[in-house]
Amino acid sequence: MIIVHHLTNSRSQRVVWLLEELGLPYEIRHYDRDPNTLRAPPSLREVHPLGKSPVITDGTLTLAESGAIIEYLVDNHGGARLAPPLGTPERVRYVYWLHYAEGSAMPLLLAKLIFDRIERVKMPFFVRPIAQLIARRGKSSFVEPQIAQHLDYLEAELARSPWFAGTEFSAADIQMSYPIEAAAARAGLDAGRPNLVAFLDRIHARPAYRRALERSGGHTVVS
Repeated sequence: MIIVHHLTNSRSQRVVWLLEELGLPYEIRHYDRDPNTLRAPPSLREVHPLGKSPVITDGTLTLAESGAIIEYLVDNHGGARLAPPLGTPERVRYVYWLHYAEGSAMPLLLAKLIFDRIERVKMPFFVRPIAQLIARRGKSSFVEPQIAQHLDYLEAELARSPWFAGTEFSAADIQMSYPIEAAAARAGLDAGRPNLVAFLDRIHARPAYRRALERSGGHTVVS
């Protein structure tokens, strides 16, 4: 039995969704974030030394990292579903987006989240102006322009085809869902980029996406 070690409001929602798309049996073990730090509980370290989510166990295998989990599930349990055939241009794009989501998009969106938190967090009054100035300059000079560049790039890519790997929905779209949802929650993604908004509408309408929300208890991107 595949077990998803699911942290509330985290990237592990994608794994639950993938399993629903594939129609595979699985079990969810829930972990709640610390209400103050929003970090995962120490109990996740009993599953994987880094104490991060997502993590799955499948028999004797314990596997972390969203992209690795998605590739493993599709390759070993997918029955040739949700991945383009090997040797095709679509397969190259599929692999690219599996890696792009966490390698290029999410670091910028995480930096935006951290800088936003620095501006709001309680701290000694004599430190606050300096910390807020650093956060604002970091966002305005690097993070926000880079995010805008990436969103323009993604918008143009989805003008080529409705899904990231081509004309067919694939696991690459599941992997890409989180950075795009994060951009909508914390980086100003709106109707000015209609292809990205339409992508979110399409994935949110999928029955498997809705089933995953019901099984996991709901999902909100941390902002």
